[in-house]
Amino acid sequence: MNEADRVNLSCLCGQVKIAISQRPDFVHACNCTLCAKTGAHWSYFHPSDVRVEGNTKQYSRTDKDDPSASVHFCPECGSTTHFTLTESAISQYGNAQLGANMLLAEPGDLVGVELRYPDGRAWSGAEDFGYVRAPSIIGDDAAGG
Repeated sequence: MNEADRVNLSCLCGQVKIAISQRPDFVHACNCTLCAKTGAHWSYFHPSDVRVEGNTKQYSRTDKDDPSASVHFCPECGSTTHFTLTESAISQYGNAQLGANMLLAEPGDLVGVELRYPDGRAWSGAEDFGYVRAPSIIGDDAAGG
């Protein structure tokens, strides 16, 4: 991993650490039930670009017949750290995505990254989702990011 581009994340207690080889292109502040209740703002990476250290517990939604993601969290402090694709999703799409909770990054590490607001609550999963408001830029105080 190139040290200059790497983003480091850590849960509250420091037991789980995540190193990502590049800054994200954007961060999603989704309003769906899963994202709202887990307290996560996601960026998406190929699993080979992410290194997770420390033990996590995981949860997959029980309100979906075939959930696509397993949300990982620190068993000590409870911080949501990342998500991985479930076996079912991997069999359909390949192991092509891991989501990292960018709220665990140091704020200065994300300055200049676009913050998007997808309307996950209204998304059916069948088409592209809409957005609840225009994006902002993290660290751009005039835009509220």
